[in-house]
Amino acid sequence: MNKRPYRMRKRAESQAETRRRIVEATIALHQTKGPAATSMADVAKQAGVGKVTVYRHFPDEPTLSRACSGLYFERHPFPDPQTWRRIDDPLERLRHGLGEAYAYHAETQQMMGHVLADARDHPVVRPYHALWAAAADIILDAWLPRDDETALRAGLVMALSFETWRALVKEQGLSQDQAVALIERLMCDCA
Repeated sequence: MNKRPYRMRKRAESQAETRRRIVEATIALHQTKGPAATSMADVAKQAGVGKVTVYRHFPDEPTLSRACSGLYFERHPFPDPQTWRRIDDPLERLRHGLGEAYAYHAETQQMMGHVLADARDHPVVRPYHALWAAAADIILDAWLPRDDETALRAGLVMALSFETWRALVKEQGLSQDQAVALIERLMCDCA
């Protein structure tokens, strides 16, 4: 009887498990130390493997970052701003959109606080920024037409940002509902 297929399957399972441990270790380190302070040696130690093993699975930091962000965002899916289009009333759409955005920021604050501080302009973060820019446009659509669309859009981008949520909720101690109400008042003044 040929044991080769069994051994190959076991080896593939072992490699997949090692890869998973490396990605999990990277997520944990990015949430606690941040991407800039995380080295491949740190990842190896956290995953319980050698540094050579990390490089065998992930030849460089960008490849590891993509794997890490892919799994992280799979576990923490973005809100779907397209569903906000079903809300015709501009203020209600704004409230709903901000509520979902701020709930997402609260859920992901440990990771995103570090990632945005360390790697705000890193290519792996582009989908994150694109999401909030698209979300601002979806909210803006309910407010149009306006004379100064540029200022209103800028206000919406600022309102939806992680940094604004953190400043209002974590630093100033507002509840999420208070933060949404404040932004609503500011947007009404802008509009």
